[in-house]
Amino acid sequence: MTLPHIPTVTLNNGISMPQLGLGVFQIPDDETTAVVSGALEAGYRSIDTAAVYGNETGVGRALASSGIAREELFITSKLWISEHGYDTTLRAYDASLERLGLEQLDLFLLHWPAPALETYAESWRALESLASDGRVRAVGVSNFEPAHLARIAEDSALVPAVNQVELHPAFQNRAVVEANTARGIVTEAWSPLAQGTVLADASVAAIAARYEKTPAQVVLRWHLQQGRVVIPKSVTPERYTANLHVFDFELTATEVAAIDSFERGGRIGPDPAVFNG
Repeated sequence: MTLPHIPTVTLNNGISMPQLGLGVFQIPDDETTAVVSGALEAGYRSIDTAAVYGNETGVGRALASSGIAREELFITSKLWISEHGYDTTLRAYDASLERLGLEQLDLFLLHWPAPALETYAESWRALESLASDGRVRAVGVSNFEPAHLARIAEDSALVPAVNQVELHPAFQNRAVVEANTARGIVTEAWSPLAQGTVLADASVAAIAARYEKTPAQVVLRWHLQQGRVVIPKSVTPERYTANLHVFDFELTATEVAAIDSFERGGRIGPDPAVFNG
């Protein structure tokens, strides 16, 4: 079977990251192994998990049984809020590695800033230490607003490689994208399909029919053409396989603009300015 070619983006430390990966949010651990194994067989090489998802062990089982060389994989996990702090961050990283059965992560993110706790800058210093020691290939953040990015820049010369945020046609998070771009940070979209809520739009359906693609493939293509990394989640082989086939067509500027017009401030997840776990 010929696997699809997935383009990469180059992070600000020179590391290459696949532009499309599989997210495993809300997949129970005992189901995760089968889902990730199937996705790897379909051609995925980037898997995004987190300590709080409770399925790092399931991901690790799939990686161990895949037979895929470690250097071909790109594995991301995230530090939960309860583990903020310098020493606790370092211990949490080791715990994630143990659950995943890995010696090194490709990307480790601070999952949320939890600004009221005033601990994310200290945790970032721990990630800076992990990076300088070569224990992780790249470090970044998730759900960080421009003010949070500015705060860690005050104390650290290390710029996050990635900022993983909620981003989809109904909530395009433009101020964050602009801040990321200005600092040389790659924007990674979680919930890139808005949990499917934007897929029923008539204009998306019309574009999909034009290219003989699914609405999901059209929205993923909209993300990719703007240079973002996407990690759509699916447990259905037909869907996660279809999500890989988005590199053989290109939206016109008019079609991209039509999807851009969906913006309505439709945030699905918590607001990072006030969410503290």
